[in-house]
Amino acid sequence: MDEFPPEVIDEFQDSESQLTDEQKLRIEENRRKALELKRKRQQSKETVPQNSIAEKKTPTLSGKLIDTGGGFLLDENELHEEKTKKIRIVEERPAILPPDQPTCLECQKDFSGSYLFEKFDHPVCDECRDPKGKHALITKTEAKKNYILTDVDLEQRGTPLKYILGKNPHNSRWSDMKLYLLIQVEKRALEIWGSEEKLLEELENREEKKIISKQKSYQKKMKTLKMSIRSSLYTRALTESHTHEFGEESYNSEDDTYCHSCISCDYTETYEKM
Repeated sequence: MDEFPPEVIDEFQDSESQLTDEQKLRIEENRRKALELKRKRQQSKETVPQNSIAEKKTPTLSGKLIDTGGGFLLDENELHEEKTKKIRIVEERPAILPPDQPTCLECQKDFSGSYLFEKFDHPVCDECRDPKGKHALITKTEAKKNYILTDVDLEQRGTPLKYILGKNPHNSRWSDMKLYLLIQVEKRALEIWGSEEKLLEELENREEKKIISKQKSYQKKMKTLKMSIRSSLYTRALTESHTHEFGEESYNSEDDTYCHSCISCDYTETYEKM
């Protein structure tokens, strides 16, 4: 209080005497907290020198810290990476031991795993895979069109054919495409149609029906066009060369007029007589 002028001290004491007991307790509590906070800050500066902080190398954490409950903190990004690794390990198909290894249909050698065996259960090793030939992938639409198969043939009849999902190359927003293994689609088509000859015969019949249907549609359109042209020409010729042949005239007493109509068309002429 000695640092302030006497009049300021008197004014402060007067205002202090007007405070209630509750307000005085709150002020005292706030002052005590401020002093305690100041003491802790001063103590932390004395305990941890600045040079020791600069020399200490700690890993930079890119995510927020998560309490593991085991006495230590873990970075959120590290935890996500760890979970991702575990998921990948679970999804990987385990290697098949020699006694149970499949035999490749092409080279007749045993193999522990391959793309075709994992995705389509087709026992062919990666070395013998022909991705541009019989082991090519075919869309569901192409399978149904080129091999005359239905959804039931692909997905319900016998053992459903395996497929993988692929992005639509025409528009990424469209739903994923179902991709089947060509050799398996051909095998299913032979099961349905009995032989390759019957399948080809059915394809030819359907192609002929399409051609006939297109021809009929074309002929129908041409016939309609010809009739339209003939009707237009006939109407024009009739209009240009027609001479009216009027029948008997009739008298209208209300407006003192006469009228007569053409006997070969709907034209009616109204006139007056002097």
